[in-house]
Amino acid sequence: MPQRRINFEMMDDAELVRRAVRREALAIRTITTLNNQRLFRTAWSVLRNHADAEEVVQEAYLKAFNSLETYGGQSSLSTWLTRIVYNAAIDRHRSLKRRHAGLQQQDVAILDEHHSRYSPESMPMSPEAELIRKQFSEFLKSVIARLPDDFRSVFVLRDIEGMSVTETAEALQIKEATVKSRLFRARRDLRKDLELKFETVFTDTIAFAGADCDAMTNRVLAALEIQP
Repeated sequence: MPQRRINFEMMDDAELVRRAVRREALAIRTITTLNNQRLFRTAWSVLRNHADAEEVVQEAYLKAFNSLETYGGQSSLSTWLTRIVYNAAIDRHRSLKRRHAGLQQQDVAILDEHHSRYSPESMPMSPEAELIRKQFSEFLKSVIARLPDDFRSVFVLRDIEGMSVTETAEALQIKEATVKSRLFRARRDLRKDLELKFETVFTDTIAFAGADCDAMTNRVLAALEIQP
């Protein structure tokens, strides 16, 4: 009798964690695939740099997968991972600020930021429409990047990722009232530049899917020395 195929995507967090602790490649791949985009967007909301955000997410995954036994289930696995990535991004941001300050004190030019490798997920459309879509997405990304740090993270998690107020508060370790007030002010600031409905225009912004998503998952599996 053929063995029944296991559907990892239908598993609850507790079962996925149990299997990931046992270093089951499909469990780890499922966790990363389901969370890659949210975690990338979270890191980007702090760092505003594609390469730095990718690196932080990868490092945070390794930290998380090596300490899964500490996951107690008080919040969802996604929220738990988001909190780890956010804290890691904050640490990286502070480190970069100290490094830049040191370079300025020494009158050394600050290194140029890495060129973003951001590329919206391909869609069946004309070359002209694709160009317009890409330019508009980049414009939105630049507008969001200009938000103050605290507002940007809340905005990305609430309006782009669709996390609840409670989930966002848990991930960022702030009060729910603070989430609401920061989101209100972020939306208010964005409305100065945009006359569009937030629910329909940000879906493709700060994309992290396709080849980027697969590459992140494969790097995490390789770093954990697990065969895919």
